[in-house]
This record gives sequence, C-alpha cells and structure tokens, in this order.
Amino acid sequence: MVKQSSEVPISRPDDPAVTLSDIRSDRVRTERKLAETLAEVTGCDDVPAESNFFNDLGANSLVMAQFCARLRKIPDLPSPSMRDIYRHPTIRSLTAALVQTAPVETAAPSPEPTRSPAPVTRTSPAHHLLCGTAQLLIFLVYSLVWGFVTARGYEWIAAGSGFVGIYVRALLFGGIGFLALCIFPVIAKWLLVGRWKPDEFPIWGPAYLRFWFVKVLLHANPMVFFVGTPLYVLYLRALGARIGKGVTILSRTVPVCTDLLTVGAGTVIRKDAFFLCYRAHAGRIQTGRVTLGRDVYVGEKTVLDIDTSLGDGAQLGHSSALHSGQAVPDGEHWHGSPAEPTQVDYLRVPPARCGTARRFWFGGVTLAQTVFLYLPLTLGGVYMLFTEVPAIGKRLNPETAVLTRPELIPDALGVSLALFSGFLVLGLVVQYIVPRLLGLFVKPDRVYPLYGFHYTLHRTAARMTNIKFFPWLFGDSSYIVHYLRGLGYDLSRVEQTGSNFGTEMQHETPFMVTVGSGTMVADGLSVINADYSSTSFRVSRVEIGPRNFLGNNIAYPVGGRTGENCLLATKVMIPLDGEVREGVGLLGSPCFEIPRSVDRDARFDHLREGDELHRHLGAKNRYNLRSMALMLCMRWFLVFALTLFGLVSVDLYGVVGHVVIALYLAMTLAFSTGYYILVERCLLRFRALTPQLCSIYHPVFWWHERVWKMPSHYLNIFNGTPFKALVWRLLGVRIGRRVFDDGCYMTERTLATVGDECTLNAGSKIQCHSQEDGTFKSDGTTLGVGCTLGVGAHVHYGVTMGDGSVLAADSFLMKGEEVPPNAQWGGNPAVDMPGAGNRPGGTVRALEATDAPASVTR
Repeated sequence: MVKQSSEVPISRPDDPAVTLSDIRSDRVRTERKLAETLAEVTGCDDVPAESNFFNDLGANSLVMAQFCARLRKIPDLPSPSMRDIYRHPTIRSLTAALVQTAPVETAAPSPEPTRSPAPVTRTSPAHHLLCGTAQLLIFLVYSLVWGFVTARGYEWIAAGSGFVGIYVRALLFGGIGFLALCIFPVIAKWLLVGRWKPDEFPIWGPAYLRFWFVKVLLHANPMVFFVGTPLYVLYLRALGARIGKGVTILSRTVPVCTDLLTVGAGTVIRKDAFFLCYRAHAGRIQTGRVTLGRDVYVGEKTVLDIDTSLGDGAQLGHSSALHSGQAVPDGEHWHGSPAEPTQVDYLRVPPARCGTARRFWFGGVTLAQTVFLYLPLTLGGVYMLFTEVPAIGKRLNPETAVLTRPELIPDALGVSLALFSGFLVLGLVVQYIVPRLLGLFVKPDRVYPLYGFHYTLHRTAARMTNIKFFPWLFGDSSYIVHYLRGLGYDLSRVEQTGSNFGTEMQHETPFMVTVGSGTMVADGLSVINADYSSTSFRVSRVEIGPRNFLGNNIAYPVGGRTGENCLLATKVMIPLDGEVREGVGLLGSPCFEIPRSVDRDARFDHLREGDELHRHLGAKNRYNLRSMALMLCMRWFLVFALTLFGLVSVDLYGVVGHVVIALYLAMTLAFSTGYYILVERCLLRFRALTPQLCSIYHPVFWWHERVWKMPSHYLNIFNGTPFKALVWRLLGVRIGRRVFDDGCYMTERTLATVGDECTLNAGSKIQCHSQEDGTFKSDGTTLGVGCTLGVGAHVHYGVTMGDGSVLAADSFLMKGEEVPPNAQWGGNPAVDMPGAGNRPGGTVRALEATDAPASVTR
C-alpha cells in the first residue's frame, strides 16, 4: 500500500461528505500540480499525463529525485518515493497511486503515533578535548609497552646460538607474547566493563572512553585472525557471548558488547555481516541485544541493528538488514533492507557430519601451527634479516661496532627494494600457482564438511587470491583483466573499456567466476561462489551475464537470476527467484525493475566504439600506466622510510634506542598518515574537486582514478577518536566540530561536507560519484548539523541531509535526494520512515557525561 501524505484528501466509505465528484476533482488538481512541478524541474513547457518520465521525457534518477524533493516542500501535495517513481513512471499513474480514487471495503487503520527524533547530545569542547587527550595517552603507553617488550625479546632471541637455539627462543617468546595478546583484552573487558547491558551514554565521556578502549583491544586481538574456526567462537564466549554448539562465524566484524550477543546452536553467519551489539546515534552510544536462535542463517553483507532477533530456523538473506526492533519469527525467511518476509531459501547446501571432535581437532591443529610454525619463523626471519643487513651486522658485532650513519641509507635502500620488489614478484607467482594446485582438491558442486582438509585448502586459496594490494594496483585500468584471468576468472571474450573492474573486489574462489563479454564492474563486488551451512560448504560457479553494469557494494550469489544487458545498481540485492531478468535495471533491496539506461548516460556512447574507442583507450592506458608507476613509487618510498626508521632505531640501541624503539609504532603511524595526506593533496594540487559529467575517456576521469588509488587503510586506526575528523579535514573534507566517526569512508573528500556534531557509524560511506557504463558523474554531498548515518549506510552524490536528520542502518540514500531537517529515513532505496532511528520500548535513561554508565558492573 502506498503511503499517503497527511495533507492529501482521503476518501472513506463512511464519510458522506466526500462525493465522487470531490474525489475526481482532487485527482485532477493533484495531477495538474505534479505535472507543473515536473515541468519546472525538467525545463519542459508541458508534461503530458501519459508520458513516461524516462523514455519520453528523457529524465533520469537524479532529476526525479529533485522532483520528489520539490514535492516535499509543497504542503498540499503527496510526497512520492523513488520506488513510487519507478513503479508508476507517468504523471497519471503516479497520481492514481498516491491519491485514493475509489472507496475501499474497510476503513484504513489509524496510523500509530510516531515519536519525535531524539535530540542530538551536545558535547562540551572540554570533554571532547579530554577524551582525545586520554586516547592519545593510552595509545602512547601501549606503544611504549609494545616497543620495550619487542626490544627485550629481540635481545633474548639474538642471544641464542645456532638454528635450534634461535628457534626455541623465538618459539617461547612468540608463544608467550601471543598468549598475552589474546588474554589481556579479555581481562581488560571484564575489569573495565564487567557485563554489558542495554544502555546508552554520551560520546566523548568517561563511559565512552572505557567503551573505546575495550573496542580497540578486541579489534587488535590476534584471535580475529581465527575467524572461520572454532577458536573464534571460544574467544567470543570468553568475552561473555552466549553461543551454542556447532556455530560457524565467518564475519571479521568483531562484536563489541559481547554479553548482549546470543547465538543458538547450528547457526551460520556469513562474512561482512555486522552484529556489533551497539550503534552510535545522535551523539550517544546505544547498546542493545542481538539474539539469534537455533539453526539460523545470516547472509553476506547484512546488518543486525541493536534490539533485533531471528527465531529458530529463521533466515536473513544477503544484502539485507534488521532495523532496531525487528524480529523474524521461527522458521521464517526474510530479506531486504529493512527486511520483509520472502519464500527464498538461502541455505542451499546440505549438512555434513561435523561434530565436536572434528571442531576440537581443527582448532587444536590451527593453534599449534600458529605457535610452533608461523610465529617462530616470523620472529626468526626478522632476526635473520637484521643480522644480514651489513650496517646492522657491524653494529651488533662488538669488534666492528664503529659505524657511520650514512651507511644506513644504502642498507635501507637495499632492504626496502628487496622487500617491495620481492613482494610484487613472488606475490604474483604464488597467487597464480599455489591456489591452482590447491583448487585441484576442491571439486565444484561437491559438499564437503567444515573444519577438514578440503576446508583448509579452500580457506588458504581464498586468502591468497584476495590480497587487496593487487586489485588496488591493477584496478580501474585495462590491466586488471589480465590479472583476474591469471587468478582463474573466466572473462569470455573481453571487450576492453579500460575500466572493466574497479580496485575493490573479493570472491570465495577465482576458479568459479564467469563474467560475460562487455560487462563492467565498479568497486565492492563480492562474488559469493561458496555456499555454507554450520557443518558444510560447497563451491559452485557464479555467472554474471554479458553487457551488464554492476554498481558499488554488490554481493552476487550462486544462482543469481540476472542475465544479459542488466544494470545492477549500488547495494542492490541480487534476486534468487523468479524469471531471469534481462534488458532491465535493478535497484534496491529487495530489488525492483528500473530503466536499463537513460539518455544522459548514452551521450558518450560514440566514444566506446570504432576508431574513437581505439584512440581514447590507448591514451587512457598510457595514463593508467603512469598512475600505477606513481603509486608503486609512492608505496616503495614509504617502505624505504619505515625501513630507515627501523635501522636507525637499532643503530641507536643502547643510547636512547630503547625509547626510540618503544615509540617506533607511534612514529611510523604519524609519519605514514602525514605522508599519505601530503601525497594526496599534491595529487589534487591542493585544490578541491569540482562536479563532473563526462566520459570515462576524459582525462578528468583518469585523474579521479589516480586519486582513488590512494591508500585509505590507515584511516581505520583513528576510528572513534577526534583525530579521525582532523585527518578528514587535512584531506580536504569540510567537516565540523566534534564529529564522531566510527568507521565512515568518503571517496571524494573535497566534495563532502559534514556539519558539527554529526555521528557516522561503522561501515557507512559517503560516495560523491557514480559511474554507469561509460559515463562518470560526481557532485557534492552535504550532511547538516547533528546528522546520523547508521551502520553500513550508503550516501550517494548530490545529496543534502538536513540538520538533525537520521539515515537508518544499511540504507541507501540515492543521488540527488534532499532529506528534510529532523527527518528519519531508511531503507534501500531510502524513504521517509518516522521512528526508524528510535529504539523500541522507549528511550533508555540518558547519562550525563560525568555519570558512570549503568552498563558497567565491577
């Protein structure tokens, strides 16, 4: 049922004052005003009532978003959503959908009262400054302790004699250090917090400082590397999570408030799922329960907000979300954002025999490999590396201790070149050879039990072929095609565009991916060509049809029902039922059909064929080669600088060396951050980007691609601290005061504007561009004062969010949308959803910044 605006007359069968003539009059008046408004937006003299917005009038999604925003400002007109626009693409059909024209048999139920949005918690500058200072001091103390322990351990390992002596010492030091790093966060959590309870507290206060410290320790725990093994489940249990037998967790997103997490036996949680048990909202941290029953299935790229649950045997599909307060009943299947019932079965692999003994054996072997093999070899390798460096070898030898500082520079050059070039060459060789050998033992469409020989080979091949550096290097260029083919992708007959694939993509196995000819893929594609249950897995081929375009952040599963010539929009949920979609566009979660293309995107088609393509593609390839060379030199220079810092630290050993080594972690972080900021600003010539509408064969687009190759992983270190906003400001973001950023990412920094006191959650993204087929578009995006972006929310270009507005978890705010002040929007695509930002059952007692949190028990 289409949502009605409160100002639009609604006919009721029990209202004798409303006549059929009145209804028709209202419809005609609304139709006329809608046509006049669309004419103003499109610049047309007249808009016929039966003309299709896209096919006849040449409009596009950006124009129609502006049309919807204009209607929201006119009190006596209904406010359609973008879903309404696509479903009813004429003025007449849209009017009929928005205005009730015929009596209904039963009276419409009165709407439930909605709560006003929670006011943004204002933080005093003093609390903001004190919290940032405390976070910096904690990091420095951690760095000092880490540095002193590392230095002492290196001394002790170096005192060993022979290979056996060094191995034994490296084994003991590595094992004890590994155990300490694993246990300390658990002890710290229980001492500082006790048991988490549903609550909320202000950001930047004392309660938040303890919350942040525990969160950082949990993320830095080496146990995170054991995701996908029974060891990770044991780790979460030690933190207070109630997890039953036979649970398989594949997501690397670590839940923080673990006492609020309940997972029943036999449940499987796929990778890239968010189940944090907390969220940031309007300047406060809110903690809440996430409850999963027995035999639950949680798909890939999903978000479970606080106060959500799935009953026994329930399923949540890929690219879906449960908003706060949603509960999936026992045995039901839901998908979408926010989720709704469906008949699709996402659990598509039969179970296998995988008991407790098998899980115990696999966990024990994994732990033994880490302690007795990986750690000693790593520590011993570092020791051997230092002793083989000529200058350091002289320094470590008392008989030849005289050393001049200039000798360190050629050593740093040699070591950094050897490490960097060795990683490039050996990395490619290993990626192309080893996974192919491992893949010979894992047969397609065959069910294997988890935690065995085949599961180990599958995980090893997946890790080797998902190294992010190489797609980052080759992506957005013609050379990514050759790289993916080398990995094992079946790309059919490639129609080279120079931008066939972006810089971010992942898969379960590269040998089960087929991409049709002429298909282009933007960033963030995840090919789900392995199905999992809590006891078994199976790899199968995923086929993406020819002449498709895939937008950003898409999970494409086995059995996706899309064929030839489809436009798959950003964050779309790929359908697994119904007829195969061809020649259409798909948008949203759950998806619905939209036009495959519009006139604006076809204006550069002549550049994609014949001599024009050959000439422009050659120029783009040459530009991309220079960009790749520049990025390699930039990365190598950082390796050289960090290597030189390390050698100088060892050279100063015994004088002030202990302090230098102890501060090495902090020094390298500060230097790397400043270096990346300087390089990016130099690439931009210290100027801001400007909105663009051009072909992918325009040099301006190639320049954007060069900027996109700038690394961004270092930004995650500053999540949840005032320093994240400072780094954004140095990168060119127009960002206000006391902004809380728990893990947001912005693609075009100088096109983004973020107001004071905004709250940006983990996994959220502000993307100020779009690329559809051969057309590149970019524009500024503005968040007003006190806005909130939910976990995993995605904001497109040309968007304006009014002061105090909220975008719910996993929502997609489409290009050109204007969110009114204090509004609460959610969904994919996002629409007005009053109450979406509020947790059910009333607001938990607000805590002042000076209060001790009620959730902390000692």
